[in-house]
Amino acid sequence: MARNISLNFRVVEGRDLPAKDVSGNSDPYCIVKVDHEVVARTATVWRNLNPFWGEEYTLHLPLDFHHLAFYVLDEDTIGHDDIIGKISLSKETIAAASPRGIDSWLNLSHVDPDEEVQGEIHLDVKLLGEAQGPRLRCHIIEARDLAPRDVSGTSDPFARVFWGSQSLETVIIKKTRFPHWNEVLELHGEEGPLRVEVWDWDMVGKNDFLGMVEFPPDVLLQCPPSGWFRLLPFASAEDDAGGKLGALRLKVRLAEERILPSVYYQPLIELLVESVLSPAQDDAMTPLALLDEVSSGESRQDTATQLVKIFLGRGLAVPLLDYLNLREVSRTTDPNTLFRSNSLASKSMEQFMKLVGTPYLHEVLKPCVNRIFEEKKYIELDPCKIELTRTRRISFKGTLSEEHVRENSLGLLTGYLGEILEAITGSVDKCPPAMRAAFRQLHQRVEERFPETEHEEVKYVAISGFLFLRFFAPAILTPKLFDLRDHHADPQTGRSLLLLAKAVQSIGNLGQQLGRGKEQWMVPLHPFLLQSIIRVKAFLDKLVDIDAEGALEAQPRLLFPPSAVIKEGYLHLRKAEAGALVPRFAFKKRYFCLSSETFSYSKAPEWQVRTSIPVCRICAVERVDENAFQQPHMMQVITKTRDGQLDTMYIQCKNVNELNQWLSAIRKASVCNEGMLPSCHPGAFRGNRWTCCLQQDRTVQGCSRTHSAVTLGDWSDPLDPDTEAQMVYRQLLLGRDKLRKKYVEFSKEEIKLDQEVSQGQSGLEGGGSAVPEQERPPTAAAVARLLAVIEDLEQAHKTFEQREKEHVTRGSLLS
Repeated sequence: MARNISLNFRVVEGRDLPAKDVSGNSDPYCIVKVDHEVVARTATVWRNLNPFWGEEYTLHLPLDFHHLAFYVLDEDTIGHDDIIGKISLSKETIAAASPRGIDSWLNLSHVDPDEEVQGEIHLDVKLLGEAQGPRLRCHIIEARDLAPRDVSGTSDPFARVFWGSQSLETVIIKKTRFPHWNEVLELHGEEGPLRVEVWDWDMVGKNDFLGMVEFPPDVLLQCPPSGWFRLLPFASAEDDAGGKLGALRLKVRLAEERILPSVYYQPLIELLVESVLSPAQDDAMTPLALLDEVSSGESRQDTATQLVKIFLGRGLAVPLLDYLNLREVSRTTDPNTLFRSNSLASKSMEQFMKLVGTPYLHEVLKPCVNRIFEEKKYIELDPCKIELTRTRRISFKGTLSEEHVRENSLGLLTGYLGEILEAITGSVDKCPPAMRAAFRQLHQRVEERFPETEHEEVKYVAISGFLFLRFFAPAILTPKLFDLRDHHADPQTGRSLLLLAKAVQSIGNLGQQLGRGKEQWMVPLHPFLLQSIIRVKAFLDKLVDIDAEGALEAQPRLLFPPSAVIKEGYLHLRKAEAGALVPRFAFKKRYFCLSSETFSYSKAPEWQVRTSIPVCRICAVERVDENAFQQPHMMQVITKTRDGQLDTMYIQCKNVNELNQWLSAIRKASVCNEGMLPSCHPGAFRGNRWTCCLQQDRTVQGCSRTHSAVTLGDWSDPLDPDTEAQMVYRQLLLGRDKLRKKYVEFSKEEIKLDQEVSQGQSGLEGGGSAVPEQERPPTAAAVARLLAVIEDLEQAHKTFEQREKEHVTRGSLLS
């Protein structure tokens, strides 16, 4: 039984941050670390003490992670960035929160260097009893992943051992975070706890603390420590600075699941699929309908994502959406409220578009969004917000009037809108066939439900509501959140994007809301919007013009075919060679392309000559220490050649987010590879030794653990039906009490119906009529089947957990 840990966190916003710049402002951004490894960096919000980020991440993590930390820094053009404060959350704190996780404002605390410890130490301790008193032998073997304390990105570590009133030290090993001491220190004649501290030696000033580990006397007597131990800071009460450093609003949720073998989830998946392929007469009692009822509003988006992925893996995503949409449409009486709520149908359509349509979204919107960011034009239509001082002068005769600013803004806005609409309406052939098939089915269902002439627009609004209001408009408003840009827009560009998003929303509503709102200053844009609606309706007609056979064949079983590009872009490459010094020009700019089959690169995207590496030969994908080449944001891809030799490519990314995205993408593509390395060198072999551990043997085993389990969750995650089914089961388990109440309720109704049937049959002699048996929906039976599947899965989990406990107990007895 596998175990899966997912950590979802959202850096929402900050408030009351201190000013770090002479202008009285700050340029804040957040760095997120898991066990001191940087996993994400938010965009910088310029000149703002109350920044909004709204950035969300999902991390797939190993089982043994310990804490999550958020650091707020002020970006400076010259010199080092200023640290404002941090928030640290242990795994236990996150796990102890409610099922919804943490969602609150948390005060920032000071960053104490003595608490910023990381890494592990390898010890072998023996307590020997002798006539003259006890003797403790502490074998200090090595340490790894120590914190860098020197400007070179390394440390000069030594270890200090305390036992009672005695203490001894190891030698100092300079310029390494992976020291090998291999020293045996012996202390005599006293009893008490053993404490091993690691310090960074400094020639000038006091030494820097790198961490410690402590063992009480009973542990030394009963089970002398031997192995790797995590370094800890000195015990201290965390100071949140009382709000003086400001606060962050965070959303953090930890999901730790035990994943059973696939066979145990088949009954649940078959029940869900049966709801779609063989719907009951009363669709309110299908397993999917029951799942919808027991899902809370907060969890409905997650449930929708899990369902879409399960059905995508079976090539049934379009029938799933058709089933959910049909339920929603048939229950709607007022067409103006169609899909306006956050129902399971609307959430499933939304998640389906993100999973299947993200590459399409990028292809359509990226050129125009990039142009808006690069041109940085001032656009404003609201008279209350026009700032004449921020506009450029067209002539030397005077400043622009408010009317001129509005006319100029209207021209710019219609220009950008025209480009966006041209890209959208001309993208029929670029739209994924599965999306077109889903829209075709939705178009048909709405047309059948509202055939009246006065409701002619509804079939268009139903589709444009998803495509424009829930897909294109949010991406235009916040391009960073849809990976269209690496950074958030500055306030001026952000205002332009907001106006464009409002206009796209109005077009998506087919002009039904024009003139009804409070924003009357948008009226000059209405003629352009009304003209655009005709083009949009023609585009929607073409979009749903896909034959039935093609619609069925368009259903993918994967998010992308094996040859499809998962990630691509320019990076800087250096192949590992046996040279001593590496000049800066050794890194060459190359265009990299990753699919699930190959990892290749060439001088430019259009070049036919490419160097390709089969993904199945990748053994590890890891970060590289900055001091290895004196370059930041570097990673290494270790592959195995045909003759079994290891080959290393060193690759530099332009920033930490790009580094994390490439690490994650390659790790996910190679997740099923055999022969993945358990360790590697985070440095480079230069000057006849490794820069990380200073070992002179090029083939020596790696000094740091690999991190293949740490990946970012995104649209390109491989489909994993077992994990998705486990999450659905977890949601059903939370709603089991509701299901049991429904079962009791429906059983009573069936008993009452049985009585009516028997009374009807006895009355046939008097000329009465019986209730037809085929008109009785199998309500209680449907709920009972679902409850039985839930109980079977619950029992399977208990059985496997008991086996794990027995295995651990047996192992401890053997040791």
